[in-house]
Amino acid sequence: MKSTSSIVAALTLPSLGTRAQELPARITAMTASQLSAAIRTRQVSCVEVMRAYLERIHRYNPVYNVVVSMADDDSLVAQAELADQALGADEYWGWMHGMPHAVKNLSNAEGLETSFGSRIFAGTIAQEDALHVSRIRAQGAIFIGKTNTPEFGLGSQSYNEVHGTTRNAYDPDLTAGGSSGGAAAGMAAHLLPLADGSDFMGSLRNPAGFNNVIGFRPSYGRVPSVPAEDLFYRQLSTNGPMGRNIEDTIRLLGTMAGYDSRAPLSLRDELPAHEMFDATGLAGLRIGWMGDYEGYLAIEPGLLELCERSLEGIAALGAVVENCQPAYDMARLWETWLTLRHWAQGSRKNLYDNPETRELLKPELIWEIEGSLDMPAARISAAAVGRADWYRALYALFERYDILALPTAQVFPFSADVHWPESIDGRVMDTYHRWMEIVIGATLAGLPVVNLPAGFDARGRPMGIQFIGPTGHDREVLEFAMAYEAQTDYLDQRPALKERI
Repeated sequence: MKSTSSIVAALTLPSLGTRAQELPARITAMTASQLSAAIRTRQVSCVEVMRAYLERIHRYNPVYNVVVSMADDDSLVAQAELADQALGADEYWGWMHGMPHAVKNLSNAEGLETSFGSRIFAGTIAQEDALHVSRIRAQGAIFIGKTNTPEFGLGSQSYNEVHGTTRNAYDPDLTAGGSSGGAAAGMAAHLLPLADGSDFMGSLRNPAGFNNVIGFRPSYGRVPSVPAEDLFYRQLSTNGPMGRNIEDTIRLLGTMAGYDSRAPLSLRDELPAHEMFDATGLAGLRIGWMGDYEGYLAIEPGLLELCERSLEGIAALGAVVENCQPAYDMARLWETWLTLRHWAQGSRKNLYDNPETRELLKPELIWEIEGSLDMPAARISAAAVGRADWYRALYALFERYDILALPTAQVFPFSADVHWPESIDGRVMDTYHRWMEIVIGATLAGLPVVNLPAGFDARGRPMGIQFIGPTGHDREVLEFAMAYEAQTDYLDQRPALKERI
């Protein structure tokens, strides 16, 4: 077995049966796909991989606060030793064999804490895996801990009173976004090979845009949620993959996705293996750019222009990029969102009704629960119709365009000490999440949407673009993402990490 120091940049390995690749000298700089191939061909040992990641986590995690509720180092190394022994006995567990993985702290992983970032549940140890977590475990991953989130995942700023604040990989003075903030910053800082996340209001997209990585919200039902209280009505949140690049994202999606009879709305069609994906030809591809919905959304100056310059780059390669707008009252869409979001948070009313737990809830959750109280059925019904009309409005656009596009966020990453922006370019935000309004369109329509990097502003702050496809067309969206990635170099621009702030 080779030592870590013997791995050189010129080392070439097959990537899980695909083309040969040159590997970086540092283990933690390998993509998940490269790392998987290096482990499988025994060019690196699982112990070497685990020790490399633990060293980097202990060095930088005190600043960036990415991984929380970590398992003991000795137990993790022992698990890595077992993974090496299995390989020695020709037992290969799957493409994530021996790879360290941290689960988002809104999902259960057996034996690890699931606090939801809430003081109410701090110290609660999960007794079983969530379905998508069990699928990751079945591929051979070693769970090292959890990734930080906001309390109950509310708000795109990953702070809570249990584990503190996660910071942006490119500037620790700034927010990492959320709610998958720990996942996104962890990958960008190379503290994690890849990460799972979830998306209710942009939680796979916003932090990915803020940290220059990939976040993919799949079509609703592509990644079943098991267990779940409600099986039929609340179709807003979904789990999904994040990656340092598109290849890793596709591989993790393939692991997490798949029909399960316990989730009756889960999709029955199967995605092919990554090797079957093929980058879309950009020539003639029709992209509808919705921008800021003709001034409806408040956008930080310079953000639209940054995204548009990135679109100009792929237009130069033959893509047809046109401005377009859905035939829909956007104020109605926001009211539809508020209704359905309040209703979804009503399931936590038991925490609100108990005085002892209520005083431990963040004000934003109290506001959400109170918005659900005594909500008439007629309002929910009207929101359901509003949602259906929005879906139809987008599908009218898909008759003319292959992909629809929006900025991933309305602001660049802001101070990690600010809970949420109270205004954008002079326009007051009337709720704690109004500044994230740009992400609700894909959520309400249940469509597949990928965050791809759009570059950096003059201060070095990352930003992303959402690319949205028709329902069920997850493969096509990701194949477009492969083509986009091949024509840009944003992912090559890695952060310079700090050991103190």
